[in-house]
Order: sequence, then C-alpha cells, then structure tokens
Amino acid sequence: MKPAFRMRLGALLTSKLFARADAIPARIGGFTLIELMTMVAVLAILASLAAPSFNNLVLNQRLKVAVSDIHATLVFARSEAIKRNGDVNIVRSGASWANGWTVQAGATPLKTQQAIANLTVVPSSPETTMTYRRDGRLNTAAPNMPAPSLVLSVAGKSAVIARCIGVDPSGRPNMKVDTNRDASDGCN
Repeated sequence: MKPAFRMRLGALLTSKLFARADAIPARIGGFTLIELMTMVAVLAILASLAAPSFNNLVLNQRLKVAVSDIHATLVFARSEAIKRNGDVNIVRSGASWANGWTVQAGATPLKTQQAIANLTVVPSSPETTMTYRRDGRLNTAAPNMPAPSLVLSVAGKSAVIARCIGVDPSGRPNMKVDTNRDASDGCN
C-alpha cells in the first residue's frame, strides 16, 4: 500500500470515528414537524372525500346481504315443501317484510329471520304469507296472477341501487337489479 493512500484512509477513518461532539451533524433522515402536519392535512382531506362513497358502499353491501337472505329463505322454503310433500309458508313478522319473517310447515316453525335494519321492503302484492306447494311452485291467489316480488331499497339514497326478488312460474326465486335507479317502479 502506498504511504499517501494509507494517510488518506487513516484520516478518513479517524474523522468519522473521532468526530467532535459539538459539531453539527449531517441532516438525519425523517420528517420535520411541518412535513408531518402537511401530510396529516392531506390525509384528512382525502378521508373526507372518501367518506360519502364508503357510506354508499356499506349500504350497497347491506342491501345485497338482505336480498341474499330473502333468496336463501325462498330456496329453503321451496326445498322443504318438496321434501315434506306439503305446503310450506313464509309468514312476515309484523306490518312489513322488513320486520322479518318465519318459514313454517303447518304450525311448526322451521326458520326465522330477524328484521332488516334501515332498508325498505316493498312487496308487489299486499299478501302477508307466501306459500310453496308440494310441487315447488308458489301458490298464488289467482291461477294466472304473477308470483309476488319484493323490492328492497334504501330510502332517500338514489346512489344505492335497489334490488328485487321475484319468483318464476316454476317456483325458483331470482334476483334482479334496478336499472333505472327508481325503486318505485320495481326492477326493470
């Protein structure tokens, strides 16, 4: 090793190892208080912009879960009617389908659904009971009358798309989405 190189290397090592304690250190990485406050302010603005759409997301998910619950209830009632070879009723609780319902064979309750919170459920007919016959078809009041359907929506929220549950002539339930964002005319 050349002596000049050795001196430079030695000076470099000793300057780093034995630096003066009162010397101003080089800039240490991290955030200053002003940078941190600016970042918090930007995050607060972004959160306030995202809050309304997050609320609609939660309401949409709640609506989808409620429609799935009704669909599962109709499928269950239909399969029980076929299995038991007799009528199975879905009886609403209280004044509205939003208050919940009970599936029963005769007087025996098979399944109970609690109330659907903060959702509007509008039936296509004023019936308080839907009855599946032993052949799996829905019993309607008149022979050529269409099967009842339910429209689920969130009152006052047009951003949340209404969903519908209908029953086809064979008794199978189906789900639809309201395409024109007007829950008052059902799902079209």
